[in-house]
Amino acid sequence: MQPEELVKMKAIIFWGNNSKVSSPHQWVFALKARSEGNATIISVDPRKSQTSEASDIWINPRPGSDVALSYGIARNLIRRNGIDSGFLDNYTSGYKNYLDEAMKWTPERVERYTGVTRDATEKIGDILIANRPAAFMIGLGLQKSIQGAEVARAVSLLPALLGYHRGFHYTDSPGRFVDWEYISGASLSRNEGKVVNQVSLGDRLEAGEFKFVFVLGSNPVVTLPNQSAVRKGLNRKDVFVVAHDTHWSETTEYVDIVLPAPTYLEKKDVNFSDHHLYNRVSEQTVEPLGESRHEIWVMQELAKKLERKETWLFEDPWESLEKTLTESYQEGNLQDVLDGSVLKLKYRPYNEYQTPSGKIEFAASKATDIGVGALPIQETFKSNDDWFTLLNSSIPKYTHSQFTDVFGPIPQIVWINPDDAADREIRDGDIVEVFNDLGRVTLRAKLTEKISASTLWAPRPLIGLHGNPLNILAPGTPQKIGGGPVFNSIKVKIRPGKFGERVESGTTV
Repeated sequence: MQPEELVKMKAIIFWGNNSKVSSPHQWVFALKARSEGNATIISVDPRKSQTSEASDIWINPRPGSDVALSYGIARNLIRRNGIDSGFLDNYTSGYKNYLDEAMKWTPERVERYTGVTRDATEKIGDILIANRPAAFMIGLGLQKSIQGAEVARAVSLLPALLGYHRGFHYTDSPGRFVDWEYISGASLSRNEGKVVNQVSLGDRLEAGEFKFVFVLGSNPVVTLPNQSAVRKGLNRKDVFVVAHDTHWSETTEYVDIVLPAPTYLEKKDVNFSDHHLYNRVSEQTVEPLGESRHEIWVMQELAKKLERKETWLFEDPWESLEKTLTESYQEGNLQDVLDGSVLKLKYRPYNEYQTPSGKIEFAASKATDIGVGALPIQETFKSNDDWFTLLNSSIPKYTHSQFTDVFGPIPQIVWINPDDAADREIRDGDIVEVFNDLGRVTLRAKLTEKISASTLWAPRPLIGLHGNPLNILAPGTPQKIGGGPVFNSIKVKIRPGKFGERVESGTTV
């Protein structure tokens, strides 16, 4: 669904979504729905984020237990006759299998997994039944855990129970009439090429699988998981590394050649968002400074040096974009955008589903193709009081690892629940060490009840007091569904730390 539709909603659930910070355009519509339509805003998040604080209700499940919570809500809706049976008959398949599983998730079982009380789970169901229509706004961070894809599946099925086509938002991109296959060259080349998952890149770099690495508009020495392996791999003497970037970064310290790139102020572009359909031009304001060269120019020059003959490699980029967007706009065309108009992209009908059955599949028919369950599966928890789940998310002012040159380092802090801190004799402001088998990061403790027990939170992607990046703690294990990262499933321990000790990076602070 589209963000503008939030103003019509009577219940809005931001699930693992700190919209007030990361999607303010969505948050504005939610506030309007509340002020003008008396909508109820619910935040589901193990951390009391800015969105949680401003919501009417905050639900804080144990990290990784969202599938259980989803089934618990579903069971409540079913038992209270809050589902739309006609919709389920006409537009869904596999509901019987789903029903059998949902009914197993009693309030007691849900509370055991999630820590969410029976009253809280039932309250969500009551609100969804009494306040229609409802919207489920799924955060991108929700998916970045070992069960992330399963959670996204589970949450996105809840609107179907209530009779809503596309009653959730995760990302817009697949619903558009944009020829991504053409603009990427995928439909033009006879060669499939070799695509490598960045999540597992660290071990492959360290093993010497690649002899040449070209880094484009990225800071992998901070942002990728399994940082020790990433850094060791880029430091190999038999690997030649090039970076094309606008700034000197942590990554450029590991490369053999740095190619200066223009910033967005030095080039003209057309911007797309994954979270709304509006499209406009970004005008060039100054000529490229120094020796900076556009990434398209760099790639085309490399293609010439490699004696490539494919004519499409050298096509004018604006001609390529025009072909890509031929059928993309509701009104107008690319030239209108270049002339200054703000146009809206077309979007596929909500009641058309790109599944083998053409319906919403509660039991996914393609699941067996990749060896996963047809229904969303809740992982069983292994209880261990010594281990914490480390969550991390973006904060205002910073975009990934950008803008530290403007605002200074990303705050080197870690949130810990006061009860957990007391058990470990950690006081507010103490220097602590967060560690696991992959490495350790030194931070300052911030005691707060905004984080659940056995859970830690830190800003992403910080660099610790001793120079180690937070992602040194993150395993390079892709999720089974989709191959995504597991940044919000990092298992760590925490203990009092001290300055002046030698750490993995080889530096002393």
